[in-house]
Order: sequence, then structure tokens, then C-alpha cells
Amino acid sequence: MTLSFEFEHEFVQNTARVKSVDMHPTEPWILLGLYSGTISIWNYQTKTEEKSLKISESPVRSAKFIARENWIVAATDDKNIHVYNYDKMEKIVEFAEHKDYIRSLAVHPVLPYVISASDDQVLKLWNWRKGWSCYENFEGHSHYVMQVAFNPKDPSTFASASLDGTLKIWSLDSSAPNFTLEGHQKGVNCVDYFITNDKQYLLSGSDDYTAKVWDYHSRNCVQTLEGHENNVTAICAHPELPIIITASEDSTVKIWDAVTYRLQTTLNFGLKRVWSIGYKKGSSQLAFGCDQGFLIVKISEGRPQ
Repeated sequence: MTLSFEFEHEFVQNTARVKSVDMHPTEPWILLGLYSGTISIWNYQTKTEEKSLKISESPVRSAKFIARENWIVAATDDKNIHVYNYDKMEKIVEFAEHKDYIRSLAVHPVLPYVISASDDQVLKLWNWRKGWSCYENFEGHSHYVMQVAFNPKDPSTFASASLDGTLKIWSLDSSAPNFTLEGHQKGVNCVDYFITNDKQYLLSGSDDYTAKVWDYHSRNCVQTLEGHENNVTAICAHPELPIIITASEDSTVKIWDAVTYRLQTTLNFGLKRVWSIGYKKGSSQLAFGCDQGFLIVKISEGRPQ
């Protein structure tokens, strides 16, 4: 029996290049980080832009909601981290301690922490309750650090993906990695955690055009997902449905069965390269950021084939 899924384009909008998308956990909002240096909040129910602010002359590569504080945190190529109150779009703070572009931000689910990942090969832990002081530097990668993700099962640990071709697993209380996963032939752009049947996996996507599924405990690659024709830029497991989603510079999104790892379908939205995927718990929606705009897709499970 094969699962089947139906995809409905709920909202498509042409904009400047979208490097980052994030869905608010309770409001019908999508946060965009644009290559033009702007952050923007769109309401996907009313299909209108609610707020927009140019925060830099440099690209915004990562922007995240910190919903419990009514904040947005965003990172730009001028090495700055910007924090804004999203009700009034007023600046809370801006600071720069990285030595190169900041590629990715991750917000801790409970503690007042944000981790940033940079082309300076370092990850930094920030504590906003302590004036956004830097609590720890995590060093060990030998090339740009492209993405960072907290472990949902144990948020005292997190994973990073780097163009050095590795994934590294870290603990918040140690500057050195716990362990390293190697297997991609080229740089790794993206990482996410994936839990099925109480077993934990890691997902990664690479410039070798593949994605990989890793057994978190045995530290072995259990599956390689092949089919993209260019770099894999973003990856995630859907929080509600048994699917893995990969996005690529080949302008496509691929949907894989999270149990059999078989390719289910390939989507091309006509918005050129796909850079980012957004999702939220309790929702069957996905958001995608692309060269020529963004869209929201609703996924529903069809009849088994």
C-alpha cells in the first residue's frame, strides 16, 4: 500500500529573492528574509503583506519568529544580528560578533537562546535574558557553517551542517562537537531532525545533489535520496505527515515517503531556485522561499494506492 498526497497551492506571491521563510506558531503569518535586505510578514489567510522593513543593504539569509517575546531575529550579510518587536516593527537590538556572513539562526524552544551559524566557521550561542551576550563559541568545522537546528527530543543538543562536507552534533555546555557524521561527497547545506516510531534520525542535503537519512544513535547513513539535478538547499520532515521534503537549486521540491524513502512526487512552482522550507506543528501547510517569490502549499493525504 502506497500513501498518496494531494497538493493545493493556497497562496503564491512574486517578490524579491526569498532566502528564508518561517511560519508563526499561532498567527496566520509567514516571515520572509529577502535577499534585498528586507524582512516582511505576510498574512496567508488575507493574502496581504502586513509588515515590511528594510533592515540592511545586505541580504537577509535567516529570519525567525521568537513568538513568546513577540520578536523577529534576523541575520544579514553585514555580519549583524537584528532583533525587532514585530507588533511595532521597532528595533530591540543590533549587534555583530561574527567575522563573516551569518547563514542560519535557530531559536531554542524553551530557553532564551539563539544559535547563529556563520561563514567564519563558528557557531555562537546568544542569551537574550543576559543582554544578548555570547555564552559559547562552537568551533570544529573547517568551512562555512550553513545551517543549525536544535534537537526537538533533547534541546540541550543541536546539529550543524557545513560546506566541509560534515554534520556535527553539539551540546550547549561544550565548545567541542560530540560527534561528526561524514558521507556526503560535497558540502552540506541543510540539516533537520526527524523522529518516527520513537526513533531519531537526522536529515541532510548537499551540493552533491543528494539528501541523506542518518540513524542518530548508530551514526550510520541508512538511506541516500537521489533525484535532484542541482544542490539540495533545504530539507525537513513534515511534523504531521509521514513525508520528507527536499528543496533544490534545480527549481524543484521533492516529496519522499518517510517510511520507505521512495520518491512520491516532484513539484515545480515556476519560481526558479528554492532556498527554504517553513512548517509548523499542527498544520498541513508548507511554505517555500524561492528566487522569484514564495508560496504556501496545503498537503492532504489522498486515498492509498
